[in-house]
Amino acid sequence: MISGYRAMWVMVMFDLPVNTKKSRRDYARFRTYLLKQGYLRLQFSVYARPCPTEENAKVHENRIKRNLPPAGQVRMLTITDAQFGRMRVFVGKKPTDTESGPKQLEFF
Repeated sequence: MISGYRAMWVMVMFDLPVNTKKSRRDYARFRTYLLKQGYLRLQFSVYARPCPTEENAKVHENRIKRNLPPAGQVRMLTITDAQFGRMRVFVGKKPTDTESGPKQLEFF
């Protein structure tokens, strides 16, 4: 990591209506958009994307704002890489590893 910069994660959580053909299409478009932007699916409506810096995280937050679906609720949360790494994940009662971001070169 470059000195003075913190790796961040942008988390997107959403509840979107799927009761009409149009709303299902809007849901699918939003979900596809997230995947194309490099977001990882953590749970059904929870996605996260690693960002190398806070500035880059803001860029991705603004992109989400410009691509919000017309209905439903979307929440965004930005957390540091260290905070994301402290997340505890369980599948059933078994703990499992947290998703990791891409490996990056470090310059000293």
